[in-house]
Amino acid sequence: MTQVNSEATVRQSTVPERPAPVESAGPKTLGTRRGTGDPATRGRTTISDGVVEKIAGLAARDVVGVHAMGGGFSRTYSAVRERVPGTGTPKSAAGVKAEVGELQTALDLEIIVDYGVAISDVARDVRENVISAVERMTGLEVVEVNIAVIDVKLPDDDDDDTEQPRLQ
Repeated sequence: MTQVNSEATVRQSTVPERPAPVESAGPKTLGTRRGTGDPATRGRTTISDGVVEKIAGLAARDVVGVHAMGGGFSRTYSAVRERVPGTGTPKSAAGVKAEVGELQTALDLEIIVDYGVAISDVARDVRENVISAVERMTGLEVVEVNIAVIDVKLPDDDDDDTEQPRLQ
């Protein structure tokens, strides 16, 4: 009768098994796996209210007949904030308020129109331009654009909104 060494026959392998290489139609790279599916669905993109406000403000200013955005206080406040680093609200967003959801946005705009223009035509053009720019750049659906005409710029008005002193 021959003796069999039990240690030699019952040895376990201490070397881990290698996974089988992944076959793909593209160039082969060993050891790397790439995700499957559309890259657009692998993560989340959020757009802040300020970004939408800036886009809408610039689009509204491009319309002929819009003299300025926001009231005197709003423009002064934005001008001061723009000079302080890290305070946000740029001048281009003055007079614009946005509410942004995951798929939709709503906008409120305050505009000052030039004297002599048809306000209804300017409002329609602003609405069209803002909707087009915001939807194109953000992919959000614009559900409403409310426009408040807060002033009319007369030809003889000074562009400077600050009052001149009465005495010199």
